[in-house]
Amino acid sequence: MVNEDELTDMIVNMDLEKVQGPKDIWEKKIDLDDGRSLVVGYEEESKVCQGLTKDLTSGMDEEKCAITYSWYWEVRDSETWGIIYENHDTDLSFCSEDLQRAWSDESTFEDIGDVPGTELCTWSDQNGIDDIVEDIIDDIRDVVKIQ
Repeated sequence: MVNEDELTDMIVNMDLEKVQGPKDIWEKKIDLDDGRSLVVGYEEESKVCQGLTKDLTSGMDEEKCAITYSWYWEVRDSETWGIIYENHDTDLSFCSEDLQRAWSDESTFEDIGDVPGTELCTWSDQNGIDDIVEDIIDDIRDVVKIQ
């Protein structure tokens, strides 16, 4: 059996690691009792970019992108890595903004100091790991023995 408080702490505080490959996927793997592992991660769902004006100092084009990520979790057999249970619903997500500029040898720190005032990630329904940890535990409760 897994203690609920300990599992909550591990889900929230363990570091995420980038999954190798071309997709933007990050995961944390938590070893549970009974030969099972819990995988909690997020993956890129969509990317929307907005062109901005040329940077006045460098004259280079720049754009600001909003990247939407979706959380998922899986319970796996620790030995075979077979999936016992998974939840890849995309209803728990968050957004991150990224400023992308064309760089040159003349780029300076001042060029990247000012971010134009457009906001692409404006919705208030951002789901951080602290916000969804109870959802994860409630969802896996029937598969993993939690006390």
